[in-house]
Amino acid sequence: MSIDEHLGILLADVGFAVRAHLRESRQDPTELARAVGHEGGDTIFAIDRAVEPIVVAAISSWPDGLLPLELVAEGMGADGRRRIGPNDRPPRWHLLIDPIDGTRSLMYDKRSAWFLAAAAPGSAKPPSLSRAAAAVMVELPTSRQGQADHFIAEVDGSLTAMRTELASGHSRPLRIMPSKARSLLHGFGQVSSFFPGTHQLAGALMDAIARVAAPYPLGGASIFNDQYISSGGQLCELLLGRDRFCCDLRPLFHRVLQRGATRAAEPSPLSCHPYDLAGLPIALRAGVIVTDGFGRPIDAQFNVHSELHWIGYANHDLRALIEPVIAGWLAEHDIKPD
Repeated sequence: MSIDEHLGILLADVGFAVRAHLRESRQDPTELARAVGHEGGDTIFAIDRAVEPIVVAAISSWPDGLLPLELVAEGMGADGRRRIGPNDRPPRWHLLIDPIDGTRSLMYDKRSAWFLAAAAPGSAKPPSLSRAAAAVMVELPTSRQGQADHFIAEVDGSLTAMRTELASGHSRPLRIMPSKARSLLHGFGQVSSFFPGTHQLAGALMDAIARVAAPYPLGGASIFNDQYISSGGQLCELLLGRDRFCCDLRPLFHRVLQRGATRAAEPSPLSCHPYDLAGLPIALRAGVIVTDGFGRPIDAQFNVHSELHWIGYANHDLRALIEPVIAGWLAEHDIKPD
């Protein structure tokens, strides 16, 4: 096996280093939640800043055959880019990394976050998620967890899913099985509305979806809502069969909000960025269907500023049921593709 074919394992090792550091350095949540900057389209908290040197140090120790490379990551300055290795040659690889996806839940020890990373070859110009040859998702557990999962999509096309006992380090295979349910009835599905500003729009869209995808008496518990504030976490729920549908249309919701003159001054709500979807190649290889808000394949360049909208379906039946509802809702609000 060539050095390049070990890339997925090396990326996972970076995630494991982040996980180990976080487990060994638990602090007062008040300190971890202190905002220390705003870079790459998101707020940087103290917990984020603490792991950035861990990421750079781990990648800098990689074999020379993988260097130089360009790292694109939240927290790496205004443009999110850092060169690792010699400057006299073009990058052999481009890496897109979110060191902690789900910071807000993890820093308060509420729910696990995820280390996300994708790698595109240096020949991919421009590097993008559709050109990613390897990707990893490594769970960053809360202090109460005894197990944590990780997923590795290798350059050779293989997909590995493992669950690790944190105390012993013993790992065992994890079964990947997106839901085969043909409706949302009595299952988990949600339209993301993590922050103020889009709750009403998200709720209206979800109600419209529920009327078609989970018909049930008014007020009945037809669909369960789980707002996992982590795009990687949402993809994980889909590929393990715990969620059937997830929809994050925050940039499109913002267009609706900006239509009225009284809304013109409102800031854009925090949206998903390419690094938040670095785990996308894993979800696709697992059989999860992921599109943008208009039903198109997602192809985002490796940067820290683009705002993405995405929809994840566990299977084709659910897509056939739900996608027309979303398309109709967007048309009703005169939201069209760029």
